[in-house]
Amino acid sequence: MNKKTISFVLPVYNDEEIIPEFHRVLSATVKHIEGKYNFEFIFVNDGSSDGCGPLLHKIAATDSRAKVIEFSRNFGQQIAITAGLDFATGDAVIFMDTDLQDPPATALELIKEWEKGFEVVYAVRRSRKDTFWKKFFANIFYKLMGMMSEYPIPQNTSDFRLLDKRAAAAVRKYREIGRFMRGIAVHVGFKQKGVLFDRDERTVGETHYSVKKMIRLASDGIIGFSNVPLRFMSVFGLFVSFISIIGIVYVIIVKLFFPHLTIQGWTLTFVAILFIGGVQFVMLGMLGEYIARIYAETKGRPLYIISSLHGFSEK
Repeated sequence: MNKKTISFVLPVYNDEEIIPEFHRVLSATVKHIEGKYNFEFIFVNDGSSDGCGPLLHKIAATDSRAKVIEFSRNFGQQIAITAGLDFATGDAVIFMDTDLQDPPATALELIKEWEKGFEVVYAVRRSRKDTFWKKFFANIFYKLMGMMSEYPIPQNTSDFRLLDKRAAAAVRKYREIGRFMRGIAVHVGFKQKGVLFDRDERTVGETHYSVKKMIRLASDGIIGFSNVPLRFMSVFGLFVSFISIIGIVYVIIVKLFFPHLTIQGWTLTFVAILFIGGVQFVMLGMLGEYIARIYAETKGRPLYIISSLHGFSEK
């Protein structure tokens, strides 16, 4: 009987210091079940500027399970995951960061649930050792997604998850540029289950997710999976119009029936103009975000460009 294959998709960006240890820990982890499964480790070098490239090539040369996809430049983590998924051949695909904050041992728990029949198994952080600001923005993001998204994303999750072959094939069909993989994984449906784990502290290097990148990722998630901002613009516009009508009626009544009451009103008028102008600019900005996404999608540009492949067969 042929053994099933499990593909690990591993995005890498300037992780030269931690990659050897990650490879050692992952290899030691899967050794517990290597009699039952075959494995492939697909490292996607997302335009790293350190020594990740040669290091990954060396790993691929000494470990037949390791394969390397080299991008021509930095395209971002979500695109790196997409490329790894495109090349994965396993019966199940596991997305995992290489900084060891997501313990490779948890992958074994994901595999157990997959064998029970679940087609998407996602890791849920029971606890996390991150900076205050990262926790703060994460909490705000998940609350916003919970309120806005038509497809609520489980809280305290990341891209650390397993996709069955059927679910992986479905996710490959999603080719939008502003990608939010954890949202896509929810959108495809199938039988899903969460597995609790404790997220470890990063021991080497610094996180590559700056506040700007976190905000951008949140924007991709909210705009990509929710029309609430557009609906809010319409509702708020109606509300402001209603208030304006009340103001107009009030001015007419005073003018006709109480002409002796002079309305000084310059301050109020000035404030009202600034308020309405500010609201309009905010709404135009929201609308502009959606239009920008439409424009980006209509260009039809490739999601990523590969400079080289290592460890893959000629086929």
